Amino acid sequence: MLDALHYEFMRNALAAGVMTSIICGVIGSLIVVNRLVFLSGGIAHSAYGGIGLAFFFGLPYMVGAVTFSFCSAMVMAAVSIRSKQRADTIIGVMWALGMATGILLIDLTPGYNVDLISYLFGSILSVPRSDLAIMAVAGAVILLLVLYFFNDLLVMSYDEEFALVRGVPVRRLYYLLIGLVAVTVVMVVQVVGLILVIALLTIPPYIAEKYTRSLVQMMFVSCLLGIVFTSGGLWISYRFDLTSGAAIIFLAGMVFFLSLLVDKGIALNTRKEMRRSHQELS
Repeated sequence: MLDALHYEFMRNALAAGVMTSIICGVIGSLIVVNRLVFLSGGIAHSAYGGIGLAFFFGLPYMVGAVTFSFCSAMVMAAVSIRSKQRADTIIGVMWALGMATGILLIDLTPGYNVDLISYLFGSILSVPRSDLAIMAVAGAVILLLVLYFFNDLLVMSYDEEFALVRGVPVRRLYYLLIGLVAVTVVMVVQVVGLILVIALLTIPPYIAEKYTRSLVQMMFVSCLLGIVFTSGGLWISYRFDLTSGAAIIFLAGMVFFLSLLVDKGIALNTRKEMRRSHQELS
C-alpha cells in the first residue's frame, strides 16, 4: 500500500476515505440508535435526482445533489413525524422517484457524457483535491453541529419522551439530524456510490454498538472501523485491480458477518457455562 501512496490520486482517495469514515462514524451512530436506516436509504437514492438536476442545469455536482437531497430529506422527515405508520410507503416512493428523476434529467441533458456507474458504485480514486477541501469544510460543520447539540441528541436518541419533558426541541432536532444525514450522504456518494452508501453508514456503527457502552465510544469505534474498511478496501482494489467502492463494502460486510459469528460463539459459551454451573449446583 505504501508504494501506491506515491500517486496523488491514491493520496486523495485515502484522505477522502478517512474524512468519510469519520463523518459516517458520527452520523451513522446517530442513524443506528435512532432507527433511521431505511429513511437514510431513501435520502441516499433520492440524491440521484440532485445529480441529474446538476447536469441538466449545468450546476456543480455538490450544489445540485445537496439541494435536492436536503429538500427530499425534509419531506421525508415531515412525513415520518406526522404519520409514522405510513412513513415507509412515502419514503419508498421518494426513493424511486428521486432515482427516476435523475435518470430522466440526465437523458434530457444535451450532449451529456456521464459515467453513471461512478455515481452508483462510487469513484473514490477520482476525487480531486478541490472536492477534498469541500468535504473537509462540510465535515467540520457537521461535527461542530453534532458536538454543540450532542447532549440533546443523546437524550432524544434513547428516550424521546424524557427529552420532551426536559424541554428538548425534539422536532427541530429531528429535522437537523435528517438534514445532516442528507449532507453526509452526498459526501459519501463520491466514495462508495448511491447503492453502497447505506452500508458504510450502518455497518461500522452496528458493529461498534455491540462492543461499546456509550454513544461517544460507539462513534469513536465506528470512525476507527470505517478508516480500516476504507483503507483496507483501497488496498484490496489496488492490489487486485477491483472496483474500490465495492471492495470497501465487501470488506465491511465480511467483518460484519464475522462479528455475528463471534457473537454466536460467545452466546454458546455462555449457555454452556450456565448449564455447567447449574449441574454443579444441583
